[in-house]
Amino acid sequence: MRKSERAVLLMQRLDEYYPDPPIPLVHQDEFTLLVAVLLSAQCTDKKVNEITPALFQVAGTPDQMRKLGEPAILDIIRPLGLSKQKAKSLAGLSEILVTQHDSQVPQSFEELEKLPGVGHKTASVVMSQAFGVPAFPVDTHIHRLAQRWGLTTGKSVVQTERDLKKLFPEATWNRLHLQIIFYGREHCTARGCNGTQCGLCKELFPKRRKPVVWLKP
Repeated sequence: MRKSERAVLLMQRLDEYYPDPPIPLVHQDEFTLLVAVLLSAQCTDKKVNEITPALFQVAGTPDQMRKLGEPAILDIIRPLGLSKQKAKSLAGLSEILVTQHDSQVPQSFEELEKLPGVGHKTASVVMSQAFGVPAFPVDTHIHRLAQRWGLTTGKSVVQTERDLKKLFPEATWNRLHLQIIFYGREHCTARGCNGTQCGLCKELFPKRRKPVVWLKP
């Protein structure tokens, strides 16, 4: 099966598994989504969703977050990994949003990536899920599965994103990246599948016998 044929089959199967995939991070608007995505770095969405309700109750807007201040933010998000740096980033980006963007989350990759703690992946999630702009954020699950499914060389997250964007229609990117994440969590997990175990790996590569050693980002 050629790569293009695998891509078509994957879109069909993932639509069957997850016809309407939800955004896994709990949020109310563009700002709270931005905060939740920033907090999810090196941390599970489940853990973030346990912490953010208390944070959003007292700081659900940029102005409230700015007034809350870094020490108080840290007290709330301390159970999360990299909490000190994340608290500093949240205080800093909230100040910038209030003073430079009229308390609104900017709707461009360039302006988002200027904010403290906001890299390309975080900006891509916000642009795609908050503003509907086609993007293909690549997390660990997508990086792993793209290699197992023979869609990329996996040399870097940047290369994986580039390869997937070339392979799949732009109109599918926003939905597809969520579908792959859910499939990677529930079926083609890091330890539960080695490229020969889950349903899609078997269907895509029925003759594969050797495990796929994936390159971590």
